[in-house]
Amino acid sequence: MMALRAVNTCSLFRTASPPPLFALQYHFCHFKTLQYGRYIKFGFQSNIIRCDSFYCHGGSIRSCSVHSLVNSVMEELAAIRKRKRVCSAIKLTSSGELLNDKLVNRVLEKGLLLEFKKDSDRVLLAVAQRPDGKKNWMVYDQNGVMSSIKPQQVTYIVPGVENFDYTEISKFIQKAQDNLDPSLLEFAWVELLEKNKSVTPEELAEMIFGSVEPLESYCAHLLLSKDEIYFTVLETRGSCALYGPRPATQVEELINRKLAREAAEKDLHEFLQLLKSAKAMPSHAKPSKSSWMIEEKIQEKIESLEAYAIDACKSDGQKKTAGMILKAMGMAKAASSAVNLLIDIGYFPVHVNLDLLKLNIATDHSDEVISAAENLVLASVDPDKTNRKDLTDLKVYAIDVDEADELDDALSATRLQDGRIKVWIHVADPAQYVQPGSTMDRTAMRRGTSVFLPTATYPMFPEKLAMEGMSLKQGEVCNAVSVSVVLHPDGCIAEYSVDNSIIKPTYMLTYESASELLHLNLEEEAELRLLSEAAARRLQWRRQQGAVDTTTLETRIKVANPEDPEPSINLYVENQADPAMRLVSEMMILCGEVIATYGSCHNIPLPYRGQPQSNIDVSAFAHLPEGPVRSAAIVRIMRAAEFDFRKPIRHGILGIPGYVQFTSPIRRYMDLLAHYQVKAFLRGESPPFSAGQLEGMASIVNMQARVARRLCNSSLRYWIIEFLKRQPKERRYHALILRFIKDRVAALLLVEVGFQASAWVSVGRHIGDEIQVLVEEAHARDDILSLKEVIQGN
Repeated sequence: MMALRAVNTCSLFRTASPPPLFALQYHFCHFKTLQYGRYIKFGFQSNIIRCDSFYCHGGSIRSCSVHSLVNSVMEELAAIRKRKRVCSAIKLTSSGELLNDKLVNRVLEKGLLLEFKKDSDRVLLAVAQRPDGKKNWMVYDQNGVMSSIKPQQVTYIVPGVENFDYTEISKFIQKAQDNLDPSLLEFAWVELLEKNKSVTPEELAEMIFGSVEPLESYCAHLLLSKDEIYFTVLETRGSCALYGPRPATQVEELINRKLAREAAEKDLHEFLQLLKSAKAMPSHAKPSKSSWMIEEKIQEKIESLEAYAIDACKSDGQKKTAGMILKAMGMAKAASSAVNLLIDIGYFPVHVNLDLLKLNIATDHSDEVISAAENLVLASVDPDKTNRKDLTDLKVYAIDVDEADELDDALSATRLQDGRIKVWIHVADPAQYVQPGSTMDRTAMRRGTSVFLPTATYPMFPEKLAMEGMSLKQGEVCNAVSVSVVLHPDGCIAEYSVDNSIIKPTYMLTYESASELLHLNLEEEAELRLLSEAAARRLQWRRQQGAVDTTTLETRIKVANPEDPEPSINLYVENQADPAMRLVSEMMILCGEVIATYGSCHNIPLPYRGQPQSNIDVSAFAHLPEGPVRSAAIVRIMRAAEFDFRKPIRHGILGIPGYVQFTSPIRRYMDLLAHYQVKAFLRGESPPFSAGQLEGMASIVNMQARVARRLCNSSLRYWIIEFLKRQPKERRYHALILRFIKDRVAALLLVEVGFQASAWVSVGRHIGDEIQVLVEEAHARDDILSLKEVIQGN
């Protein structure tokens, strides 16, 4: 298409050409009055002529002032000849279109209005002031800041501007923002895609605004540079860029992505409003945890935050979602921030057990398992009914902690005519309900152990089965496996037996009440005194065999209402050297030795537990005070227990030739395995598991037990620190120096709470000394406990 130019006062008629796209978009005619003058609105000067123009759907007719029609034609022909001469040296676009002189990089000059990249996130407008060195330029930006920029930072030079006043930049930006209409790009894209043409910002300005003036050109540049859908950069040369329309399929995909992103942003905004609303509510009015799970979109975001809080994100998307939420809430992208946010909205309780979530400990049984447990209790079939020894005439003592729900062992004793003591260790018989390989058995194996926390108990078996079926009950006839032992006067085993039995527990005693009965020395409780005497003999005999005393203080905590922000904490410190605790522990050790001996005699594969360190020189610790200080020193050098599944191995610490844990089959799966094996032998059957099978199962169970032990220890530590935090600041605690960690930093045992911590102690203090300390700082969530020694006289 050729335009014919005229001069002087002749009229110019152009062939039909498309009107500017804004005219097509809004379907209205646009009229401009002829103007001639100096355009100074935005601080620059330019001589321009605007001709009267009339745009309509079918084309345009323009009239303007002309010089010479002939001269115009000659100029056009000369331009065509010039283009033909240089076409071989001109690059082509991807569509084959000539770049021609589209990308002519402008040289920086004083007064030019330019756009530059301040940093990765910011693009600013500025006015060039003066060179700074060989290549850099000093500029005044839209914020009134003078800075030096490199040429490669320049992203666009606004055409048609000279000597721009930098104080007018903000007005220029505002006018540009007012004129931006991204929908114009779609119209331009349709036409350019159809013609397979590229475009510069100035050409786009002419196309959609009908003008290449500075403001319109900059608006076109903004539309193109910020566009992520319709156009892509084909070529750049300095601050100049050439854009091409994207393929229709790609545009459709990008639009769908944009719509999805906008929908996600809307969902995020609504979710943030929910979070802010929940945070502002008082504690009693906050939404319940279940209410966050009703709507899938909300549930996904909450679960992302929860996973982020415990470092358990399942995907990068989940991690990204949580990070966006925290950032939008003005919080650091850290696990602790997610924890605090979930606490603030009421999703987590203030004292949420993060380790319980991190370690993925099962806290509930499935409906299938609960139903199976109920059926087992109702069926109550005893495969050993005809092979049980009736021991209901014995006085039976069950001694445990006061909050115990599962009672799985009890004790009896009598004195024989020859003066020797005979004791019975009665153990609950869960194997009468659970068969190896059954659903209930597999459930117990996966758990490995019951989990006892200050805030809750998570039993290995469903509660109905564990407490109503398996557990021993006072005054009721109960099935059991009873180990009877006759002791020589020196405490060693004279004879023993292992039998299925029937018992009727007489007393359910706490350690405290059992110790009180022993102290009262009541005549009617002669059997309890016999048990205590037997325990003393056993302890003496074991020490003669090399047993090492590791008794210390042990802490128990019960938290009655853990969901409350300020729950009540009940702390108990137990001395393992207490007579009742000594009595029970000695009988449990005795039972373990008998089962190991029994298994060895009858070649029964069992989880034989041993401690290879049988040569500890206790005399090396004789200088330390007997009790917790000496025990702590010995425990530090003890090696881990070992297992053999074919024959007993010596347990050096206990001072016995073999040991099998047998007395907690409701709470520990390894004990239940021993029951399976022993009870099969009592029936005259082959044991259900070989030594190799036991070894494989034990590796899984012991791993679960270690995880549970870690959880129990961390939970106990949390609540002890929380307990100390609530005590009066001036309260003083007695502490034993267990050892020195470094220089004057000592490991201490807080006697009143049975808890180990560290603190700096003054010169002159020694291991075993008792000092007084104050709690300076205690933060359970951050596992911080700071103690300060109380110097005498202060």
